[in-house]
Amino acid sequence: MKKAPLNSENQQIVIKKNITKKSTRSPLFYVGDKYKLMPQLSELFPKNINNYFDVFGGGGSASINTKAKHFYLNDIDTKVMELHHFLMEKSTNIDQFIFDMRFLIQEYGLSHSELGPNIEIEKLKKEFKKTYFAKYNKTGYLKLRSDYNNNKERTELLYLLLIYGFNHMIRFNRKGDFNLPVGNVDWNANVSSALTEYASWVNKNEITLTSLDFEDMIKRNFENNDFIYLDPPYLIRFSEYNKLWNEEHEQRLYQVLDELDNKGVKWGVSNMVNDHQGNHNYILENWMKKYQVYQIKSNYISHFDNTIKDTYDVYITNV
Repeated sequence: MKKAPLNSENQQIVIKKNITKKSTRSPLFYVGDKYKLMPQLSELFPKNINNYFDVFGGGGSASINTKAKHFYLNDIDTKVMELHHFLMEKSTNIDQFIFDMRFLIQEYGLSHSELGPNIEIEKLKKEFKKTYFAKYNKTGYLKLRSDYNNNKERTELLYLLLIYGFNHMIRFNRKGDFNLPVGNVDWNANVSSALTEYASWVNKNEITLTSLDFEDMIKRNFENNDFIYLDPPYLIRFSEYNKLWNEEHEQRLYQVLDELDNKGVKWGVSNMVNDHQGNHNYILENWMKKYQVYQIKSNYISHFDNTIKDTYDVYITNV
């Protein structure tokens, strides 16, 4: 591997070469998901993991693409964890679940491209090249959203909202109602494939789900060969996903990791030092000097300049 200077006290960052190995994506299609980066990251994880702690688990792609004896998947977002619980229950017969969801899709009059071309959608494509699914699904989606907000115990409706909503996001207003608009997406073959692969992972592994603050999640006695992976919200990215993360959280996270390092507990954390908008995470840059840092090739696309496609994450570890 090639090394390059970090311009601060001669620390060196190891630059990981591109790896073409394909990874498995979570059926939650979560914002900030690391599934495309997992072939690079998993190479840097310990080879023999006993308990794997996915502290900012999100959609779970980091866990799905890791080998361990037991998985602890955590996220402070209770709705995300509700979906994990729901899909794990359905994983005992995932084919039946996918079959049942077809009837719901039909009931709400939503598009279902997995079943083949739709004449009306093909017509909309010619007039609305980037929003044809949204045009077709809007009425049915709004009815779906209303039905879910009237009965939030129907998690199957929440999952459909995730699939058909804007950017596959989960967002609630102050009243507790789901409020995302319809997206230009639908249920395609990738959704069914992701559900099938997720079910395979669930059925082959021991998994514990929690919804705790990161510090509470890792306040425990660790065993030999345990490993903690953390992918916190990026301090320098201003988005819906990152809005609840601030400098206080960032400082607290690094203090906890230093304490774990002193105890000999192995961990790795993904983050971003700077982005294309000129934002810079000086807290991270100063803290990571103590540890091994790898530069991970990413493919973020700027919302302000879509000609910019390449940035670099960093992966910091004490292993």
